[in-house]
Amino acid sequence: MPEIEMSETVTPTATTTSQEAEILAALGKRLVVLVGMMGAGKSTIGRRLAARLNLPFVDADTEIEAAAGMTIPEIFEIHGEPHFRDGEARVIARLLDNGPAVLATGGGSFMREETRRRIGEKAVSIWLKADPDVIMRRVRRRADRPLLQTADPAATVSRLISEREPTYQHADLTISSREVPHDKIVDECLVALHAKLINPAPPIEIVSAAR
Repeated sequence: MPEIEMSETVTPTATTTSQEAEILAALGKRLVVLVGMMGAGKSTIGRRLAARLNLPFVDADTEIEAAAGMTIPEIFEIHGEPHFRDGEARVIARLLDNGPAVLATGGGSFMREETRRRIGEKAVSIWLKADPDVIMRRVRRRADRPLLQTADPAATVSRLISEREPTYQHADLTISSREVPHDKIVDECLVALHAKLINPAPPIEIVSAAR
């Protein structure tokens, strides 16, 4: 699968604050990489986070489709998941060489050890952690999720969460993705990034006290 340069830039919607400026300075050429399950909000939050940080936003799935010349469901159908995962790893490796930026990754990409290693070397990772019911509300009407084309999508989501969460926990930061305004999640990402980069401490988890 060919590799391409990232190109999508989101125009910032607000003046960069001192907190955001400090995050940018501390990042250097590193990226902020969002990981987590499908439906966790990686693309939505990623775009807003990139705008706040005045950085390019890149969606790995979009880049994979552009490189392959077909949609992800088509790649799964024609070539199978192993082929997709190999191409996904190559594209993400390429994107990680083009920081700083905010990168949203596919739900299964972080499961590959080589990709986790590359992200650890060239980025700060944020796991957007979402409950199964939140994920299902967000993805049940979408037909572009090959892994959910099963007789029981809810059971599939629960299985994938149980399989993947132990690996997602290796991300540098964890933010609870829930049904609150998007900007609140972005604010929590910025607070966690600032604490991680400016005042290093053990891994940070921000979890909602109540829905």
